[in-house]
Amino acid sequence: METVVDRPLLSMRSALVFLLALLAGTAAGGLTVLAGEGTPRSLLAGLAAVGLAVPFFNRLIDTEGGGVQPQVSAGAGAAEGESNG
Repeated sequence: METVVDRPLLSMRSALVFLLALLAGTAAGGLTVLAGEGTPRSLLAGLAAVGLAVPFFNRLIDTEGGGVQPQVSAGAGAAEGESNG
């Protein structure tokens, strides 16, 4: 019986989302320590930042690339001559 070890545990996108969330939480906790708060409050601030950053970065890094499409500038279309003509 063969085990499947070829698959990664997390996808590249999931790993990136979690990495960015951990960096945001570390930054928030570090800034809280520098502000003079104690270790428990700094830890809570960092964990809260991680909890909020995961859905933020999950939505920011789109899976299909079909989220927001860039808009064409007003003067770049071929229909410009028709409407002005």
